[in-house]
Amino acid sequence: MLNFILYATTTLIWGSTWLGIKLQLSQVPPILSVGYRFFLASVLLLIYCIVTNRNLDFSRRDHFFLAVQGVTLFGLGYIMSYLATSYLTSGLVAVIFSTILMWNILNLRLFMGQPVAWRAFSGGVLGLAGICILFWHDLAAFTATSGLIGLIIALVGAYLASIGNVVGSRNARCGVPVTQANVFSMAYGAVFCLVIHFIVGGELTMDWTFGYLGPMLYLTVFGSVVAFGCYMLLIGRIGADYAAYVMLLMPVVALVISTFFEKYRWSSSAIFGIAIVLLGNLIILTPAATLEKSLLKVKAN
Repeated sequence: MLNFILYATTTLIWGSTWLGIKLQLSQVPPILSVGYRFFLASVLLLIYCIVTNRNLDFSRRDHFFLAVQGVTLFGLGYIMSYLATSYLTSGLVAVIFSTILMWNILNLRLFMGQPVAWRAFSGGVLGLAGICILFWHDLAAFTATSGLIGLIIALVGAYLASIGNVVGSRNARCGVPVTQANVFSMAYGAVFCLVIHFIVGGELTMDWTFGYLGPMLYLTVFGSVVAFGCYMLLIGRIGADYAAYVMLLMPVVALVISTFFEKYRWSSSAIFGIAIVLLGNLIILTPAATLEKSLLKVKAN
């Protein structure tokens, strides 16, 4: 029962954060909003680490990689997600960002030398095929439609976030616990966003309305702290492989929410494309032994 609660809580929160991003697109620039969000999240996690007496002393080399993780994942990756949401419904952005599972496999191969399993390759190809089907009209137009612009921005963001994930795996293997890693990497990501914002001539602005502060607090407290805590508990109880299925269910929740709150219109190509993307993600996430057993059962029938 507890596992179900942890699964449901994590999936529902992370699936709803995409609409929260959409609601934050006010007069505050997206880069600044990302900076605000992760600065506050970093402070909350820092307080938690201090209260629970967790180690916060790491080497300069570790801090270098924590900064890389922060800039790519919590900086550039989230900036792209905010920008993409200004062109697409939040549910579609969530679907595109789910390709991070595929980019993780590619980047682990490129930077860590990890071999690519056949199921990972097959799932990645299916995922890309589903994205092409989903955005076929925009791709076939050969013009800079809002859909195509949003697709490109979201794919770039997913890839950059994946680099952050790969660096995060390095940090974990080198003895930096995930919670403490997020304290510093979120802080580095927030500082990066603020620096970029001021370099391009931006000013320190804030929208004090509930329409902006409400989503920001939800994204920070629930999206970056509560859901993350539930996910880590889930990993501890059932393992990372099975907990990762949250990433499969998350875009489904985002699409349902987008249908009700953003009037997302479903077409036959959208249904088929999204189904293919989710199937690709399912293949990537499912252990090879389980897939082989399933294939044998299908052949037997």
